[in-house]
Amino acid sequence: MKFSKLIALLSFALIAGTAFGQEQESEARKGGHINNNKFRQMYQEFSTPNMFRSASGAPGPQYYQQQADYVMDIELDDKNAKLYGFETITYTNNSPDPLDYLWVQLDQNVRAKDSKSPLIEGDGVPPAEQPGGFASKFMDGGFDGGFNIEAVKDSKGANLPYIIHQTMMRVEMPKTLKTGEKFTFSIKWWYNVNNHVTDRARSGYEEFEDGNRAYVIAQFYPRMAVYNDVEGWQNSQFWGRDEFALPFGNFEVNLTVPADHITDATGVLTNRKEVFTKEMMKRYELAKKTYDKPVIIVSQEEAEAKENSFATAKKTWKFKAEMVRDFGFATSRRFIWDMMAVKIGNKDVMAVSLYPKEGNPLWEEYSTMAVASTLKSYSRMTFDYPYHKAISVHARNQGMEYPMICWNYGRPNPDGTYSERTKYGMISVIIHEVGHNYFPMIVNSDERQWTWMDEGLNTFLQYVAEQDFGEWYPDAIAPNKSYPSRRGPAKNIVDYMSSDQDYIAPIMTKGLNTYQFGANAYGKPATALNILRETVMGRELFDYAFKTYANRWMFKHPTPEDFFRTMEDASAFDLDWFWRSWFYTTDFVDMGVGEVKKFYVTNKINAEVREIMEARGLTESDLPPLVYYVAEDSEDFEESMVNTTLEDIPSIKEYMMDNMTPQERAAVTKPKYFYEVTFEKPGGIPMPIIVEYTYADGSTKRETYPAEIWRKNDAQVGKVIASEQEITKIVVDPDEETADIDTSNNSWPKRKKLGEFDQFKEGIKD
Repeated sequence: MKFSKLIALLSFALIAGTAFGQEQESEARKGGHINNNKFRQMYQEFSTPNMFRSASGAPGPQYYQQQADYVMDIELDDKNAKLYGFETITYTNNSPDPLDYLWVQLDQNVRAKDSKSPLIEGDGVPPAEQPGGFASKFMDGGFDGGFNIEAVKDSKGANLPYIIHQTMMRVEMPKTLKTGEKFTFSIKWWYNVNNHVTDRARSGYEEFEDGNRAYVIAQFYPRMAVYNDVEGWQNSQFWGRDEFALPFGNFEVNLTVPADHITDATGVLTNRKEVFTKEMMKRYELAKKTYDKPVIIVSQEEAEAKENSFATAKKTWKFKAEMVRDFGFATSRRFIWDMMAVKIGNKDVMAVSLYPKEGNPLWEEYSTMAVASTLKSYSRMTFDYPYHKAISVHARNQGMEYPMICWNYGRPNPDGTYSERTKYGMISVIIHEVGHNYFPMIVNSDERQWTWMDEGLNTFLQYVAEQDFGEWYPDAIAPNKSYPSRRGPAKNIVDYMSSDQDYIAPIMTKGLNTYQFGANAYGKPATALNILRETVMGRELFDYAFKTYANRWMFKHPTPEDFFRTMEDASAFDLDWFWRSWFYTTDFVDMGVGEVKKFYVTNKINAEVREIMEARGLTESDLPPLVYYVAEDSEDFEESMVNTTLEDIPSIKEYMMDNMTPQERAAVTKPKYFYEVTFEKPGGIPMPIIVEYTYADGSTKRETYPAEIWRKNDAQVGKVIASEQEITKIVVDPDEETADIDTSNNSWPKRKKLGEFDQFKEGIKD
């Protein structure tokens, strides 16, 4: 008998058995149901592809995006902590739609005296609160940090009608702006700069005991909102949490600050020789050729010498940036400044740090090295960093990002000592915030709507970069230790995934409406992508697809579907089950070993097949020679298994004689043991089953069953294991790489639950 025919007949027996079982049901039929299969395609969840966004996840042939160019004159009043600005915006309508008005974001209005933001929180009195948060709520004396709009005019100086609704301003144009047309208008404004330490804001100043301030300024100018094919105008209000959606454009910015300040910002400094001393220029030229360690541009001693100067004279720093979505700057007389060059692709990029003496020695040792490391790792995973610099600015209690510049925390003790926790916390936040240059500053997702698309993807890459850090700079990591990443490893998300379902939201939820914001927008998507890379797809396929997404959408506006579709398009992996489970639900992973049965094989008909034969009216002569499985503890066992081995079965002998060469027959194993292992899935998320089998001689074997094993039965599946040796132990997910929330069911034989004292003793042994 041919082997293929034998398999077909065995399949017939299985199907017949299933049909027979169905016939035993009561006559009443179950009602119909909709397709709830975890592996169904996501046609209902996804938008229909169109000419703007293709089914592959790439931009469509008619994809468009608007452009907003800015020319700004900004002046800082350091004495009174006020910021004054005059900006001219040129807006280009590249959409197919005629526009009658423009929406401008006034994000500073979240701190206006009449802001509605505090009124949407209804959590009552917390058990405790940080001093800064308490002070900003109850002790700020009615601080007003909102925009004061003095004028909105067209290019000819005529006033334009406008209306302000909380953090949004609608500007009426004199006539409809048609496709391909430009509209130029200006806004004159000012606002009171806030203390970001006391109110824990993204932007503002820190005031030191000597009266000096360090400013980290962003969201400081009226900014154009996004108009696109998905949302139309993205004019969702800024309530303080969800970040920003911004169009790309070109910037020319003149920053006027006290003459003794050190300033850096988004863009190329175009008047460097005017604002640098000769010594600073000399050091800067050296830094452009130095790749192994930072070069000090302004030393701590030089910064300290200016602490009491409080210059009243002004100096203007001029910056120019092309194809950026935003602009930020930092300025203070107390800044120390260092730089080094980093080779990215075929060009050099400057890694830069600005920090007061309170950041030393930690910042001088690690900040710029962390910037350089980040650029290397992220460029490897996505695309070569396209800008000429990346700046890390020390700001107490801060972590925030803008094109080419970011604010980062991490401050040593007053005596200069610091813990490993402080050190790694600082390096991690620098990696994260510098990494935001890629997501969303270049791959420009809508942060206002989908927080995870920048924070989650960036946190995933942060984990990759953290693990790379020790390779780039081995002296920064303790010997024989790996980088202590907080987010990324699967086991680190288990507590969140297993927490109270009343306080969990799907990742695909607007950030403003999520519980446990950090876990939801940062930790869970980062962990999901790490699992996708390491456990589901493998690094080669994942990295290729992820890089494809990054390159398709650099300097464009992607949606979640563009990401999901591209990952599948570039890998030939059907991942709808993964996106649905991890991103659209709050399900969790829980898999384990259920029952383990030992079987033997025989050529004698067993009771199960005989029952099927009787139901079908078949006799033994109707069946060809077959291999029958007999459970060790069944009634058939003693009768069927009397000195019978696999070689004794005629059908197998016949197959080997007819179809195999002598060399092939010699290579065939002769299993002595057959097991049926039932795997159970109490959790809602289907995942690959990673199993480690241990044999009587102590050897082990790993097997990974793809997630599709759950496609027909979402609760349990069975696998027949043929083995030459007795299996003594089975462990599911031995390395804890699937975020399984309950590992008590992951082993066979089931591990005896230890009492508290025994757990303590075992912990000591470990």
